[in-house]
Amino acid sequence: MPVLEDAVATTAYRRRWAALLALLVAEAMNLLDATITTVVAPVIHGDFGGAESDIQWFSAAYTLPFAVLLVPGGRLGDLVGRKRVFAAGVALFALASAICACATGPGTLITTRAVQGAAAALIIPQTIGLIRTMFEGDELAKAMGSIGPVMGLAAVCGPVLGAVLTRVDLFGLSWRAAFLVNVPLAAVVLAVAPALRESRSPHPPRIDLPGTGLAVLGTGLIVYPLIQGDAAGWPAWVWIALAAGVVVLAVLGWHQRHRARRGRSPLIEPSLFRDRAFPAALATSTLFFSVMNGLMVAIVLQVQLGLGSDVLTAGLTLLPWSAAMALASWYAGARLVPRHGAKIMLVGLAALFAGLVCAVAVYRAAPADGYPWPLLAALSLSGAGNGLFTVPFFTTALSRVRAHETGSAAGLLNAVQQFGGTLGVAVLGTAFLHRFTADVRSHVDAGSAALGAIQLTLWIAVALVAVTAVTTVLMGVRESSAQSAGH
Repeated sequence: MPVLEDAVATTAYRRRWAALLALLVAEAMNLLDATITTVVAPVIHGDFGGAESDIQWFSAAYTLPFAVLLVPGGRLGDLVGRKRVFAAGVALFALASAICACATGPGTLITTRAVQGAAAALIIPQTIGLIRTMFEGDELAKAMGSIGPVMGLAAVCGPVLGAVLTRVDLFGLSWRAAFLVNVPLAAVVLAVAPALRESRSPHPPRIDLPGTGLAVLGTGLIVYPLIQGDAAGWPAWVWIALAAGVVVLAVLGWHQRHRARRGRSPLIEPSLFRDRAFPAALATSTLFFSVMNGLMVAIVLQVQLGLGSDVLTAGLTLLPWSAAMALASWYAGARLVPRHGAKIMLVGLAALFAGLVCAVAVYRAAPADGYPWPLLAALSLSGAGNGLFTVPFFTTALSRVRAHETGSAAGLLNAVQQFGGTLGVAVLGTAFLHRFTADVRSHVDAGSAALGAIQLTLWIAVALVAVTAVTTVLMGVRESSAQSAGH
C-alpha cells in the first residue's frame, strides 16, 4: 500500500508541474507574439504595401483589445471556470494565429490580430488563479517564482526568434512563420490542459458589459486618431475623436461610481481612487510602458527603413536591451529590492534616462549609412533600467490597496500596462514616421531622415521618463521604502 500511495503521489506531483508548464508556455506565447510582431512589422508592410500607419496597427491591434478586455476576461473565469476559459482562449489564440499567417492583406491581418488580443485577455487572467488552485505552501512559492524567469526569457527570445524565423524563410513562409509558431505551442498547452484543476470564485462578480463597452469605445477613440491622424493630415475629426474619447472615459468613471453605489460589481473599484497613490501608479504604468513599447518600434524602424538592414539585424539590435532587462530584473529581485525597497524604482528610471540620452548622443555622431555600434551599450543601460524599475513597481503600486481591492487593482494595473504599450506605439511610432516621411518628401536620403526621426523620438521618450519620475514619487516611494526597511 505505501508503494501504491507513493506512486499516486508521484503521478499527482508530475501532473501539477506539467500543468504549470502549460500555463507558463501560454504566458510566454502572449509575450512572444507581441515582441515578435514588433520586429517583423516592417517586413509585413513591405509585402503588403499600404499606409505606413499599418506598421503601428500590427502591434496596436493586438495590445488594445488585450488591455480593455483583461478585467472582463478575469471576471469570466471567476464566473464560468478558469480552466474552461483558459482552454477556450488558447484554442482561439491558435486559430487566430493560423489566420494571421494566411492573411492576404493588412486589413485581414489587423482584424485577426485584434482577435488574438481578445484571446490573450481570456488566457492571462486565469493563470494565477489556476496556479493557486494546484499548489500550496512551498510548492506555491516555487510555482509563482517561476513566472518571472520565464517572462524574462520570452522577452529576450521574442525579437530574435521573430527575426530568425523571417530571415531563414522556412518553406518560403517569411514573416508568416512568426505567427505559425504559436500553433504547436498552443497544441502542447491544450494537450496538457486536462491536468489543470478547475476553479471559480464562490461569489463571482458580474461582468459589467456597459462599462466594458465604454472602455473599448473610449480607448479606441484615443488610439485610432493618434495613429491615423498623421496620415490624414491632422484634420478636425482627429481632435474631435480625441476629445470624445476623453469624454467617454469620464462617463466610464461616473458609471463605475454609480454601479458601485447600487451594490453591483463595477469593472473598476472606485475606492481605489480614494488617495493619490494608486492613480499615480496608473499614470506611472501608462508612461513607463509607453516608452518601453514605443521605443522598440522606433528602433526597429530606424534599422530597417533608415539603414536598409534586414530583419535579423533589427532583432539582434534589441537583444542587449532585452538581455540587460532580464538580468537586472533577476538581480533586483534577488538582492536590491529586499535591501532597498521601492527606491530601486528611481534608480531604474535614472538608468533608463541616462541610456536614452546616450542613445541620442550615439545617433547624433552616427553616419547616415553606417550601423551605430555604440548604440548597443546605450540600449543595455536602458534595458537594465527597465529591469530595475519593473520588479518593485507592481508590489509598490499595490502596497496601499486594501485586501478586498487587490484583485480589481491588479487587473487594472495589467490593463493599463497594455494600454500604455499601445499608446507608446501610437505616439512614438507616429512621431518617428511623421519626421521620417516629411524629410524623405523633402528629398533627404532615408538614412539621414531616419537619424533625425529617431533622435526626435528619443527626446520625447526622455521627457516621458522625466514625467514618470514625478508620478513615481507621487506613488509614495519613500513611504514604501521605509516600510520595507522596517520589515
